[in-house]
Amino acid sequence: MEKTLFIIRHGQTDLNQQGIVQGRGIDAPLNEMGRRQAEAFYRAYQAERFDRIYTSRLVRTQQTVEPFVKDGIGHEALEGLDEISWGIYEGKPQTPEILTGFDRLVKAWRQGNLDVAVEAGESPLELIERQRVAMNYILSKEDERQVLICMHGRAMRILLAWFTGGHASEMDNFPHTNTALYKVRVDEGVREIIDSYNIAHLDAL
Repeated sequence: MEKTLFIIRHGQTDLNQQGIVQGRGIDAPLNEMGRRQAEAFYRAYQAERFDRIYTSRLVRTQQTVEPFVKDGIGHEALEGLDEISWGIYEGKPQTPEILTGFDRLVKAWRQGNLDVAVEAGESPLELIERQRVAMNYILSKEDERQVLICMHGRAMRILLAWFTGGHASEMDNFPHTNTALYKVRVDEGVREIIDSYNIAHLDAL
């Protein structure tokens, strides 16, 4: 069974703009630019025939797809699509100390140490366990051939890395910005990215 997944990051929030660390525990809404990005994505893809929409449980993803939901497309929020938990960093500005901590963390992940996490946070391996449950659920829906998924920056990069047959340590090979799109075709277990980091809908903003 062939299925096409349109995977996007949520629109901008004030905390994105201010450089405040957002993770699974920060439920910030879209700002004005984020709403404009969401509307731009809707205008570009409203003709697509989405059978279902999946988001994280956080409001910024749900607001991003709201124009499609208003068109009557069914929506479901899944825990497995939540952002990674950044633990003690969440809600804090990206100070030099925190940026240094991030750099150490990402370097460890690139080296394959995927069980490492921020204090009180979540490792990529823990995140992937959540994501597997969510993706297996989404793929089990045989009547849903074209699906829109809205999630979060780091979680999306980790998902794209392992879900398309690579290793999660390769997560930084997938650039992201607010409402950037990746399209993934799934057919008989083969998962192929057919459109990568598409931000053409943002050109007019």
